[in-house]
This record gives sequence, structure tokens and C-alpha cells, in this order.
Amino acid sequence: MEHATTIVNPQPASNPSRGGTASIRNLPVNLFGSVMGLSGLAMAWRLAPATFGVSPWVGEAIGALAVGVFLLLAAGYLAKFAKHRDAVLDEFRHPVAGNFFGTIAIAILLLSAVIGPYSEALGQWIWTVGTIVTFALSVVVVGRLLNGQVSTALAVPAWLIPGVATLDIAVTGGRMPMAWAAEVNLAALAVGTVMALVLYVLILSRLVHQEPLAKGMVPTLVVLVAPFAVGFLAYGNVFGIDRFGALLFYFGLFVFIVVAPKVFRREVPFAPSWWAISFPMAALSNAALKYAATQDAPALKAVALVLLVILTVAVAMLGWRTARIALNGKLLSA
Repeated sequence: MEHATTIVNPQPASNPSRGGTASIRNLPVNLFGSVMGLSGLAMAWRLAPATFGVSPWVGEAIGALAVGVFLLLAAGYLAKFAKHRDAVLDEFRHPVAGNFFGTIAIAILLLSAVIGPYSEALGQWIWTVGTIVTFALSVVVVGRLLNGQVSTALAVPAWLIPGVATLDIAVTGGRMPMAWAAEVNLAALAVGTVMALVLYVLILSRLVHQEPLAKGMVPTLVVLVAPFAVGFLAYGNVFGIDRFGALLFYFGLFVFIVVAPKVFRREVPFAPSWWAISFPMAALSNAALKYAATQDAPALKAVALVLLVILTVAVAMLGWRTARIALNGKLLSA
């Protein structure tokens, strides 16, 4: 099948002459998903003290780690761009791997929320940069799709990363004091909502009617949770938490329950693309914590606690396995 290789391997093909030598050239952009996961985990633990009475320092420590990881990855990817610009361009143009550039934009937006409590001015500046980058990337991605001749086999969950990244603008910008922020948040919610609807239908159609995803892409199934969990958070920031928001949360929870058994299986090999599971899970955990705080329902608090524990364990495991392949040289091997 013509597109099988593309779907099996979301990374652009490396030069065979380079063999398995570790090189910054092979630093995958999807590693920025780790910043998304850590930032989302930090935000969840910031909400946890009000509900469960845990120490607020847990979230702050995780947030500091998220900032450190971002700075490290940013330095590494800038070095890759400086030394191997062709590899970066190949990755960006790749029909699957290119979608993971959305993780950079989302990571910047989330870091604005992590840093904001310590420096409002810096948080606002980071959010503004992230907003511009996110809108620009969305324009590029949609324009690329409208060029036509895109195989339906390429309609994979990773499409949702840049396609609905604008929702994260409203998630992180709800308290921005700038006069223009409210309209930007509304525009971001509009773009993200419509793109989520369109892309979701295309992706579900591909998943239902064509061959299953290759094992290397299976973890991205969790991304199907994101439009509803992130949508709940974005909608709540703009309009407040109401029954419609509750519908988004409950369907996101349903999708997670459906896809989790398909993803968390021993036969699915570990790769940096596994970080794609972290932020959708973090968004669902944040949504559960926020919704539980508005309802006098012990069951909802129990659900929020379970999701927070699962998220924390998942991020810890991802960090440990990523550190292992980084130390043995496999992370940067072709």
C-alpha cells in the first residue's frame, strides 16, 4: 500500500548512509509533547489542593520541570535547525510528522499559564507569542489540506494537534487583561470548534472504514479525547461552566474509556510519539477537577482523583522511558 510506510513511521526517512549514529538531526519534534504533558499535569496539581487538600508545591515543582524541559528541547531543536535545516523542513512537510509542530505552539501557550502566577507581564508576553504562532500554524495546516489530493489514509488523530490548537488559546487566555484578549479568545474558540468537528469526522471515517493504525501510531488515539476535554476548558473560560460544558466533559471521558484499552497494551512499542497521550489526559484531568469543583457530587470528585492519579503515573512512566532511551543513545539515533 502506497501510504503504509507514511503511517507506520511518522518521522521523515533518515539518510541511510547515516546508519544508527546518534545525532541532533534525529531529535523528533513530537518530544515537545512532553512539555504539554508536564504543563497540563502542573495545572492539574494546582487545582488539586482546593479539592483534595494536597500540597500546592507539587504543581509548582512540576511546572518548573516543564519550563526546564522546554528550554532544553528548544535549544536542541534550534541547534537541529541551524545544522540540519533540511531535516527540519522535511519533518514540517511530512503529512503526519508535520502535525506534531503543533506541540510547540501548544507548549508555549501552556507555559504562559505555568509562568503567569510568578510574572504576569512575562505570562502575557508568552501567551501573545503562543497565540500568534498557533493561529499561523492553523492557517498553514488548513491551507495544506485544501491543496487537495490528500489520501484519506493520512487522516490520523495527529491531525487534531495543530487543527484544534487554537482551543488552547482560550484555555490559557481566559484571564488575560488586555482589551483585545476577549475577542481573540472568542475567535480561537470558533476556529478550534469548527476545525474539531470537521477533522473529527474525517478521522473517525478513516478509523472505521480503513485498516487499523500501525502500532507506532496507536498512542495517538488518545488525542481523540482532546477536542472535548480542551473544548470544555476553553468553553468554560469564555462562557462559564454549564450543562453544555458538562456534555463535552462526559463525552471526552467516554472517548478515553473507549480508546484506553486499545492504547495501553504491551505490544504497542514505546517511542517519543507516546507523549501524545499526556496532554489529552491532562486536559481531561483538569476538566474533571474543574467540573467536580462546581458540583456537590462525591462521585465526580472520585473520578477527578482517579484521572489525576492515572495522569501522574502515565507522565512519570513516559519520563522514565524517555530518559532510558536518551541515555542509551536510541533517542537521537536514526
